[in-house]
Amino acid sequence: MTTTMNDTTLNAPQLSRRNLLKVGLLGTALLGTAGLTATLSGCSASTPANGYLILRSSDLPFLRALIPVMLDGAVSAEQMPQAIDGTLKSLDTSLAHLSPEMLKLTVQLFDVLALPITRGPLTGVWGSWDNASADDVRNFLVRWQNSSLSLLRMGHASLLQLVMMAWYSRQEAWAHCGYPGPPTV
Repeated sequence: MTTTMNDTTLNAPQLSRRNLLKVGLLGTALLGTAGLTATLSGCSASTPANGYLILRSSDLPFLRALIPVMLDGAVSAEQMPQAIDGTLKSLDTSLAHLSPEMLKLTVQLFDVLALPITRGPLTGVWGSWDNASADDVRNFLVRWQNSSLSLLRMGHASLLQLVMMAWYSRQEAWAHCGYPGPPTV
């Protein structure tokens, strides 16, 4: 069977100059509004939470809701509290080693997810992350993964990479994936 150019382009989303400008303007407006609101409300304070290098108190409720959903099936229920704490510490250490530009983008992403004015419309989680169920978090992840906005798909991919790298950098995660550990002499 041969595939023509028309067959492949029918299934691909059409990215016109106008659509690209719309997405760019929407993303700029969204991040600008979130940043301004966070600054004015004091939510975006750069002071790390107690015991962390980078992660702020405003980031922790979201991450504590996200991590168990992402580690579901890899960690038993009784080991989940230690896995969450360890993953948060690993994530914090990883964030401390990011370039200033990448760290700024990551902090903006966390701000968008923490602020009620942006969290509800973008994630579908209208209440606090502390009260979000595992299904709420799963629905948010699916929503962003399948979004027509590339900015949200990139946010999904970033969250997935950050949490998974933080988890699988920990020794207790290695057995689950069959990794025996680094070579020793």
